[in-house]
Amino acid sequence: MGAGTSKAMMLALLALAGCAAPGRVPLDRTASLDERVRAVLYDPSVAGTRWGLLVVDEAGREVVAIAPDDRFLPASNTKLVTIAALHAEPGLMATPIEGTAVAIEPVVGASDVVLVGSGDPLLRDTADCIANCLATLADAVAARTKAVRGVIGDDRAYPDERWGQGWSWDDLQGRYGTAVSALTLNDNVTSITVTAGVVPSVASEDGWFAIENRVVVGAVTAIEVERLPGSRTVRVFGTIATDAPVQTIRLGVDDPAEWAAYRFARLLRARGVSVAEAAKARHRAPGDPRPAVTGVVARLDPPPYAEAVRETMKVSQNLYAEMLLRRVAARRGDRGTADGFAAIDAMFAQAGVARAGWDLFDGSGMSVYNRLSPRAVVGVLRWSQTQRWGAAYRDTMPVGGVDGTLANRFKDTPLAGRVSAKTGSLKGTAALSGFLTTATGRTLTFSSFANDRPSGGGATTLAAERALNLIAAEN
Repeated sequence: MGAGTSKAMMLALLALAGCAAPGRVPLDRTASLDERVRAVLYDPSVAGTRWGLLVVDEAGREVVAIAPDDRFLPASNTKLVTIAALHAEPGLMATPIEGTAVAIEPVVGASDVVLVGSGDPLLRDTADCIANCLATLADAVAARTKAVRGVIGDDRAYPDERWGQGWSWDDLQGRYGTAVSALTLNDNVTSITVTAGVVPSVASEDGWFAIENRVVVGAVTAIEVERLPGSRTVRVFGTIATDAPVQTIRLGVDDPAEWAAYRFARLLRARGVSVAEAAKARHRAPGDPRPAVTGVVARLDPPPYAEAVRETMKVSQNLYAEMLLRRVAARRGDRGTADGFAAIDAMFAQAGVARAGWDLFDGSGMSVYNRLSPRAVVGVLRWSQTQRWGAAYRDTMPVGGVDGTLANRFKDTPLAGRVSAKTGSLKGTAALSGFLTTATGRTLTFSSFANDRPSGGGATTLAAERALNLIAAEN
């Protein structure tokens, strides 16, 4: 099939797609491409949205530009920067992560077991775990002793910076805003369940949270939870229908090191090891040196770090992105995320991106303080493709209509399978940046931001997709 035929088919499909909202008013085909894109983006269905869009061709020439140098809240498009900085640190992607270890420390009349994290995001203690399992370390301890004073979770491999600046307090209670730690287990998420009955019951998966149950029987199931930062009490309220299945709610933890020690103590007791005291944690402040670990009796061999990188991009895993930022930082010093942002600064400079185009306060995009311009993102994306790691970087991005956070987007449009991009979604924000293949086989680099979008935001997402399809069809 020739390029001309492909382009004609794409235009025909786009014409059909154009019948759906937003953009119900037919586009003026005599207008310029820029004018038609603006008509799509400024459709009444998304009134009030502040748009930023930059699309460039292989030579860097602008195809469409709408406020390309303005600064926008990028949400998870921040991950594009974090992962690029990780790749840009010489040799870091090829350096294996140090596995989680367990040490036995003698104390007066007894011993403490210390669980030492080194930044492995993939540690598990779930029933289906077959590799990199916390149970392996529990077996090692049980083979040496049947009584310990306590279990200590040590996450001093990274400074104690559990959340990014500018994270919303209400996000901290959920899995998307769980705390960051060098000692991470099960993505630092536990769960509670709500079971229907004459008197509905609420239970914590592992007893970590105390439950305040205010759930009542109702005609529909509508359950909400509230946990204040720093509290281990969860207030559960709302209604559950009598015939509703068990409701599972996943919650983040505030001190992952202490929680991992708590879970490890449970594993030890299950193996006949008595643990006298409650679990504890050890942290260190930014700037303090990382202490040496002694008395190690076993250490795990984690999977390649590339698995965490792929997960970060494909499903937009916030915790992993934050751990990757700290991994970059640890290469440079002991200041924690400050060293990570210094690495990002250096990467932007290497990519030739103007300093005015960005300000970042975390690695995941949860911070409402973050700002990126479409030109800054396009600059990083285009620069990445000149690097030896560029193909690997691009391959971790979701593909429209295929996988990750784009699995259900761009379906039944000409760009299905032809766009690789990172999504971003936060209150009032929708972002999408990456690469697309046009009707004639050209590769365009783009960055799209929608800030101040209406609540719900579905129409905003459709408008951005329609604009990109329009651009792809005519280039």
